[in-house]
Amino acid sequence: MAESSILEKLIDALRCMPGIGKKSAQRIAYHLLQRNREGARNLAAALNDAMDHIGHCQRCRTFSETEICNLCMSRKRDRSLLCVVENPSDVYAIEDAEYKGLYFVLMGHLSPLDGIGPEELGLDKLAALLDEGEIKEVILATNSTVEGEATAHFISEMVKKRNLHPTRIAHGIPMGGELEFVGTSTIFHALAGRRDI
Repeated sequence: MAESSILEKLIDALRCMPGIGKKSAQRIAYHLLQRNREGARNLAAALNDAMDHIGHCQRCRTFSETEICNLCMSRKRDRSLLCVVENPSDVYAIEDAEYKGLYFVLMGHLSPLDGIGPEELGLDKLAALLDEGEIKEVILATNSTVEGEATAHFISEMVKKRNLHPTRIAHGIPMGGELEFVGTSTIFHALAGRRDI
């Protein structure tokens, strides 16, 4: 059965999402057309609204509908703590863990081969935040990848030059995890990061 050009465009548009290939995009498109046209209209309106009204916080760079996000504006946050993360989704993950400090979102990690250097990560804005004088500790919560570790190291040097205290989130055995199912590099990090009890 030949697909209409409008249907082909819908399927191609759905493929822009991570993890959605041609078959998944077809299933979603057919589902929306057959069973949930109202849901599809709501989705389209929400996407348009988000694309038109969500930008980046001028202070921490997370997604925000306002120039300065609610987290940065809040006087209830511990302004001496700054947690550096790679992506806005990391902010929400850490918020669920009841962290009460401020954030800085890199929107990626250092990757010279991909042309991503300090400028692309907004490290000049981070330096300006550090120079304001309120921050005492910088928690480096980049991913535990080669790029994430390199990014954390680079930023820790920036922090140390300002006589501030850089810390790194712990890596190791997950809560409820069993040693026999954990990889060697995870066990290595867990042993290296051990602490007194």
